[in-house]
Amino acid sequence: MASSNQGNQGNRQGSSNRGFASMDPQRQREIASEGGRAAHEKGTAHEFTSEEAREAGRKGGQARSENNRNANSNRSNPGGSSSSNPSGNR
Repeated sequence: MASSNQGNQGNRQGSSNRGFASMDPQRQREIASEGGRAAHEKGTAHEFTSEEAREAGRKGGQARSENNRNANSNRSNPGGSSSSNPSGNR
């Protein structure tokens, strides 16, 4: 017997046509936008103060800087292991 899901797959990668992730991206944006407007109307939406925004930006900059530092150190040592012998002789 054929699966009831067969005709609903279309060009999608997965087999399910349910849920937010399976929706068209434009429809996802519409739904998210409605939720944001409702939260603001209700008064429960979080609004950053300039100090909170500054702190969040600082943390993001630090994380980005650390990620770049780690990526650069991995490029200079492609083997992934560090040596305590600077001359390279073992």
